[in-house]
Amino acid sequence: MNADLLTCLSPLDGRYVSDIKPLKNIFSEFGLIKYRVLVEIKWIIQLTENPEIQETKQLSATAKKYLNKIYEEFDINDCSRVKQIEQQTKHDVKAVEYFIKEKISNDKELAKVVEFIHFACTSEDINNLAYALMLKEGISEVLIPSMQQLITKITNMSVEYADIAMLSRTHGQSASPTTVGKEMANFAYRLQQPLEELKQVKILGKINGAVGNYNAHSIAYPELDWIAIATKFITNLGITYNPYTTQIEPHDYIANICSSIKRFNNILLDFNRDMWGYISLNYFSQKVVAGEVGSSTMPHKVNPINFENSEGNLGLANALFEHFATKLPVSRWQRDLTDSTVLRNIGISFGYSILAYNSTIKGIDKLKINKQQLDYDLNNSWEVIAEAIQTVMRRYAIDNPYEKLKQLTRGNAKVTKELLHDFIDTLELPATVKQQLKKLNPSNYIGYAASQAKSIDIFLNKT
Repeated sequence: MNADLLTCLSPLDGRYVSDIKPLKNIFSEFGLIKYRVLVEIKWIIQLTENPEIQETKQLSATAKKYLNKIYEEFDINDCSRVKQIEQQTKHDVKAVEYFIKEKISNDKELAKVVEFIHFACTSEDINNLAYALMLKEGISEVLIPSMQQLITKITNMSVEYADIAMLSRTHGQSASPTTVGKEMANFAYRLQQPLEELKQVKILGKINGAVGNYNAHSIAYPELDWIAIATKFITNLGITYNPYTTQIEPHDYIANICSSIKRFNNILLDFNRDMWGYISLNYFSQKVVAGEVGSSTMPHKVNPINFENSEGNLGLANALFEHFATKLPVSRWQRDLTDSTVLRNIGISFGYSILAYNSTIKGIDKLKINKQQLDYDLNNSWEVIAEAIQTVMRRYAIDNPYEKLKQLTRGNAKVTKELLHDFIDTLELPATVKQQLKKLNPSNYIGYAASQAKSIDIFLNKT
């Protein structure tokens, strides 16, 4: 391992760096600076394309191409130069402005419009749009595909295991049977809901000056419709225009994003715990990987480490998402800087989420169903048929059906097929109904579970 990775403060940049690699160019300092450069370049290009701003005139295609290349070809060396300038300015966004001015200083055409870089902008005009673009790309290109991959994995399990009966457990006790596939379908459907909510969140942006009123814009060019100009600029970036802000875009949409991802993560955490439990019950075994060690002292162990790692990382991600959702929408008066340092950490929450998703997927890929153990538990849990018998007794108006089955089965460690059949014979039921009840066993008393599991795709496509 590279020595630099061994000295990283965060495991995301060290031990787990390969898992979160797609996020690095988006949420890193490099990514933030590149998005700032993009916003500044796009802004000056739009200003120069406005025929009502006589001072800028129309830039040539060559000049526009040159400007676009500044962010299109922005690399680590460029980023380092911005950071060098920042050491002097002690201001990160001003450093970007000076960097661009430096880049175009030798071009005669662009030099004439150099002071329209960062025109009428406060730093937050650039920052809020940079973060909006960062979140837009991170969510659409990395997070959502990973979420969808997880749902697809669990959906496939739903269909594959649709007919495999399993003893349910409520309060940790034996309960009416289900199928393995139906339990997977429950999670696939639950996970789809916050994913759809995440897709619907509108990412907002503003470019309206120091306190959100276009003060400088309107005094410099009072004849222009700056609201229309700003709306066009923001929508052209693929962002939704926010018409009412202070100096900062208030981050309410980021809180919505965080809440949706947090709900998804919380459901996945629940899934991880259930899978951990099923492995513990030996309903699933895990494929052995050559060379892996489960314990430093117990050679036999194959630990459910992927589900455990996922659970831990989901907890870290959700703690951050919770803080972002409650902190970011709150600012003193027109602006304070508490959001600035917090926003710089938003990529970490995405990193822990992706790390968790990858861990769960690895865990799923190691699973092997253990039907023998599933059947064993079902065959030793005849008490679960009591629900069926007492419900049929209700239909035929037999007195105190629940109480009679409770007396027969509750706390009885020896509820057997024979015990239940003898009880059925005592009931005043039609012969055909008795035969129907006697055909029941813990493996076939599954209701609609199998068909529900097989139909999961239909319901996912409806959401």
